Amino acid sequence: MTKFDALRRLIPCFYPTPTNSIATITPTKKRLSTSLRDDLDDPITITNQAQDKDSQDSTNTTDLETTTLAPARPSRSMVIGTIFGQRKGHVWFCIQHDRLSTKPSLLLELPIPTHQLVQEMRCGIVRIALECDHSELSACPLHSVPLWTMYCNGRKIGFATKRKASHHNLLMLKTMQSTTVGAGVIPAGFGSSGSEEIMYMRANYEHVVGDADSESFHLVNPDECTGQELSVFLMRSR
Repeated sequence: MTKFDALRRLIPCFYPTPTNSIATITPTKKRLSTSLRDDLDDPITITNQAQDKDSQDSTNTTDLETTTLAPARPSRSMVIGTIFGQRKGHVWFCIQHDRLSTKPSLLLELPIPTHQLVQEMRCGIVRIALECDHSELSACPLHSVPLWTMYCNGRKIGFATKRKASHHNLLMLKTMQSTTVGAGVIPAGFGSSGSEEIMYMRANYEHVVGDADSESFHLVNPDECTGQELSVFLMRSR
C-alpha cells in the first residue's frame, strides 16, 4: 500500500467514490421535488380565486359608482293654482295644497298687468320665470324669498313680491272653495264697496321640486280643453 492510498482511507470524505455519490444524491432530489409539489397550491385554484376576487371587486366598484353618480329624482305632486287680478291692476299667483284650506302656501304679486297676461295667454304658451340671487338668499327656502326678478316668455318684466294673504284674499279664496277648475269674474264690490271686479283662473298644477334651488308649477289642462300651456318656474341662480 502506498502512502497516497493510506491517506485516502483516513480522509474518505474528501474523496468519495462516484457510485456512492450518485446513489446518495438521487433519492434526495426525488424527495425534494415531491415535497415541493405537495407544498405548492394548485395553480388552477389560485387563478380561479384571483378571478373571483377581481370580479367581486369590479362589481362592488360598479355598484359604488352607480350609487354615487345616480341623480336625485325630482319630487312631483298636484296642487291648486289660482291666477287672479283686477282688470286695471297686476296679476297675483296663489298656490294651495288643499282647496278646503283658505290659507295659501305661496302668494306672489307679479309685476305684469292683468290685460298683458291675458294677451300672452292668447298665444297659447306662457312661461313665467322667477329668479333670485343665490349669494344673498342661499339659506332661505324658495317659498320664503321676498323678492324675485320676473321674466315672461323671455322678456324681463320687473320684480315679483311675496305677499301675506290679506282678509280680502282669504275671503276670495273661501268663495272659490267649491271650484277646482274654472275661470270667471268676481263682481265689483266683493268684500268691500270700493273694490273692482276680479278676473280669475283656477286649475290643477303639477308641482315639481328639482332641488333646494328650483321648483316649477305646470298647468294641467282638463281633458276637454287643450292648447293652453302655462308654467311658473322658481329658480335660485348661482
